[in-house]
Amino acid sequence: MASNDSRTGVLVFGLGRFGSALADTLDSMDIEVLAVERDPNLVEWWSRRLPCVEADGADPRALEQIGAQDFAAAVVGVGTSLEASVLITGNLVDAGVPEIWAKATSTEHKRILERIGAHHVVLPEADAGARVAHSVGGRMLDYIEIEDGFTIVKMRPPKETHHFSLDKLGLEEKYGVHVIGVKAQGRDFEYAKPDTIVGPDDLLVVAGEGELLERFSQRP
Repeated sequence: MASNDSRTGVLVFGLGRFGSALADTLDSMDIEVLAVERDPNLVEWWSRRLPCVEADGADPRALEQIGAQDFAAAVVGVGTSLEASVLITGNLVDAGVPEIWAKATSTEHKRILERIGAHHVVLPEADAGARVAHSVGGRMLDYIEIEDGFTIVKMRPPKETHHFSLDKLGLEEKYGVHVIGVKAQGRDFEYAKPDTIVGPDDLLVVAGEGELLERFSQRP
């Protein structure tokens, strides 16, 4: 088995909408990727664009043949079969892949994947729904929960912040949120400084606990 330091590349299991989009994006970023798919028709189509192999990740022997243990990370994008998702994830854990991401279709599915050793589990539809919910009808334009409630949002500034510098506003003391950067119209993104002045048409990138950010975004 290769040492952790020499492992490279990402294995992507499943070439459905989630897996194919992820693998295609990784490839466009010049990240070494190998897609693994059972359906020969999908393999044939995607092999024109991506390195692909027809194999069943639920079979430990197949993972050994493609050298799964030599990859730095793996993503289990299989969503149609809970059994296949669990088996593939378990096999990757047994193979010692250091970073395992898995797609879940329900909270129960997520719990199972975490219990068998997946390092990161995502619920794409739920996550997308939450992001839209936070954005609809409010100042938030984007919402990303990182971990344990810590969140980063892109939002329009409340009126009380207009034309004031960040050090004068004291947003961390008042609301428990931290402005990371400011994007003014027609200008490049700038990391926030104490003397950064917030304009009414600016976009703010703000970090903090989700509940505190929600309250801050509801300020008039």
